[in-house]
Amino acid sequence: MQKYHHKTLLLFLLFTQIILGQTPKKLSSGEIFEEIQKLNFLGTVLYVAAHPDDENTKLISYFANEVKARTAYLSLTRGDGGQNLIGSELREHLGVLRTQELLAARRIDGGEQIFSRANDFGFSKEPNETFSIWDKNQVLNDVVLAIRKYRPDVIINRFDHRSPGTTHGHHTASAILSMEAFDLASQKNAFPEQLNNLKTWQPRNIFFNTSWWFYGSEEKFNAADKSNMIAINAGVYFGIKGKSNGEIAALSRSQHRCQGFGTMGTRGDEIEYLEFLKGDKPKSNNLFEGINTTWSRIDGGESIGKILNDIEKNFNFKNPSTHLPKLLEAYQLILKLEDNHWRELKKQQLEDIILAASGLFLEANATESSVNFNGSFTLKTEVLNPSNQNITIENILFNNQPVFANYNPEKLIQNQAIKNQFSINLPAKFKETTPYWLRENGSVGMYRVSEEKLIGLPETPHPFLTWKLKICDVPIEISKNIQYKFTDPEKGEIYQQFEILPEVSATIINDVTIFSSNESQEILVKIKSGKSNLEGRISLNVPESWKVSPAEISFAIEMKNDEKNFSFTITPPNFESLGIISPKVMIGNEIYTKSLTEIAYDHIPKQSILMPSKASVVRMNIKKSGKNVGYIEGAGDEIPNSLKQIGYQVTIIKPNEITENNLKDFDAIVLGIRAYNVVADLQFKQKYLLEYVKNGGNLIVQYNTSGRRGFNVPDFSPYPLVLSSIRVTDENAKVSFLNATHPILNRPNKITSEDFNGWVQERGLYFPEKWANEFTPILGMNDPGENQKDGSLLVAKYGKGHYIYTGLSFFRQLPAGVPGAFKLFANLVSIGKNN
Repeated sequence: MQKYHHKTLLLFLLFTQIILGQTPKKLSSGEIFEEIQKLNFLGTVLYVAAHPDDENTKLISYFANEVKARTAYLSLTRGDGGQNLIGSELREHLGVLRTQELLAARRIDGGEQIFSRANDFGFSKEPNETFSIWDKNQVLNDVVLAIRKYRPDVIINRFDHRSPGTTHGHHTASAILSMEAFDLASQKNAFPEQLNNLKTWQPRNIFFNTSWWFYGSEEKFNAADKSNMIAINAGVYFGIKGKSNGEIAALSRSQHRCQGFGTMGTRGDEIEYLEFLKGDKPKSNNLFEGINTTWSRIDGGESIGKILNDIEKNFNFKNPSTHLPKLLEAYQLILKLEDNHWRELKKQQLEDIILAASGLFLEANATESSVNFNGSFTLKTEVLNPSNQNITIENILFNNQPVFANYNPEKLIQNQAIKNQFSINLPAKFKETTPYWLRENGSVGMYRVSEEKLIGLPETPHPFLTWKLKICDVPIEISKNIQYKFTDPEKGEIYQQFEILPEVSATIINDVTIFSSNESQEILVKIKSGKSNLEGRISLNVPESWKVSPAEISFAIEMKNDEKNFSFTITPPNFESLGIISPKVMIGNEIYTKSLTEIAYDHIPKQSILMPSKASVVRMNIKKSGKNVGYIEGAGDEIPNSLKQIGYQVTIIKPNEITENNLKDFDAIVLGIRAYNVVADLQFKQKYLLEYVKNGGNLIVQYNTSGRRGFNVPDFSPYPLVLSSIRVTDENAKVSFLNATHPILNRPNKITSEDFNGWVQERGLYFPEKWANEFTPILGMNDPGENQKDGSLLVAKYGKGHYIYTGLSFFRQLPAGVPGAFKLFANLVSIGKNN
């Protein structure tokens, strides 16, 4: 029997932290059993580090799956400052991608995910530099907040707080902050505003997850004094999963795809070392020694434990629903617990177990992928009970209000679905479901989050629906995220998170437009409609001394989610100028100024990101020789589009297209960042590239790494060249000219110190540390307090052509529209050509 109800209502939305945009996970009986084991363990571990991919997934999986402890990873940043091996997303968009990769990793290893408001501004060489850019007090606040919220018994730092300058400054900073927060979390005068909703908390102990890497070699580590260390064999095998801990950890770590951290699973003994730092030191390798992790830990818990331990001991793998009466008996006792922390945590855990054990199917699906603030959407719900247990729908709630004015309770007949359909009108003031940390303008080092309840959450809470049920006559409420479900012809059933988006978004097609003369250029703005029959006006704000025509364009878009491009003509001034343009869309009396970006990869849920819409316009006097540039793509970057902006004809060369005949007509060939790391076929094609140089071509090789992520082409240079991890992180570092008369600094553009103004994030990275005499170093630079580094730009004559290796971060500068970087890159392309 199917029942359909239709009703229109105006409601405000609730929020939850349910996993967003994922195919609903339906637990097997083995997984239900493991969740009951976790329910019966009352202990928590907090792992602390700085970035996505810093975490030790072997330990997180070990504590979550072997010890059964609640295990969370606190990553201070979202990894915004890294590189991207799978796409072109950088900065904020990369942070969103890496956030979702962390969540994907936690879904595999069983951990939870937390963040602070710290912004990954790029590589930092030591913690004092880090704290000069982060707001240390705010980040410390967030670490203390995480401890008070999660109440960990054990804290584990990934990095050593005592070794500044030996690793990324963010790394050491994370450990320093964790050590300080270990003490402050128990003090009432530390961040007292948190205590309006939380209590102080003192973790039992804190450790440093050390290894041979921190000692420089396995030999040194083997010889080290380990009397203050605890050794844990994390190489356990989970028969119920059919996997070793090393295999689960590898699957988890391999979710960090944009960083190239795919790894193979391992089996057998694997010893992890934890150096004791502070607190009560365990006498054995059991970190929870002396800590009561049973239900008797809390007042009123013993009777609950008696019920749940008996279920665990006598679990019915064939039919878990037989345990529902006892599970519900324990549930009623949990509701009476006075300890708010354990009550809410164990209540949620047990609700999930009860839902899984019953096999109850609950779903709330919107018929569209998004709705705007003033819009309405149709919601379809489905409930099905496959068991023979007595289950009744008492009501359906939205914002704690009944969806239906008069809802008659409905008993679920075994294997017969009850379906409802109704329409919801959203209030105009409802906030968009974009990543919450991007809603406000922050600083280089910090994201701004005004809503305190959001601080630490991995993602923006989305709307959900609540069913009031009676299961075996026991009242229970179950909430589910509203999602959008559709059928893909190739992939089948697809779930996406349901989004709240504005009526309209506007995106300038090119992030940067270069004007090499005072001639006007066309600027395209893409309008995307968030509703049907959209009408409005669009204008473009331009810098002073720039002109735009027309002043305004009226538009009409008939269909929701349709897109249209509108053209403006911009005329630059006669002099060099750098500025920002931004669109303004008027819908009635409302003004919209945000762009919408969607990130879609198979390993994460689709993401919709709203940010202020803007683009750079650059008027520069740039000269160039040569016209045709071949580009061999490496990891994601946008340099090909940037070169097109200044008039080059750019051809993307696939590895199979690299032949002697196919290269000869290019004035220069450019290798994208990390090309030798990520394009394995280049090992077979390098001979053609060097032959191209020998015959008179210019080969520009951008930075590669030579460490753990692989290097596919040992003969990448015609002369000896040794790569390293040397970098200059200060984007304002002074640059000296080591060979001021060299053509690269003089033709066709005269390069001066002013051309290194306005660089973003860094000067460069992974500079060579040694090179043959055939190479000429062009630039010298260094971070404060360091010796000068001369390997950022090296040029060698080879045959009739030029081989250029550079670690300068052109992949950041050109998309950002930095004039001096464009001029210097044009000189690299032009060397040896007729001016």
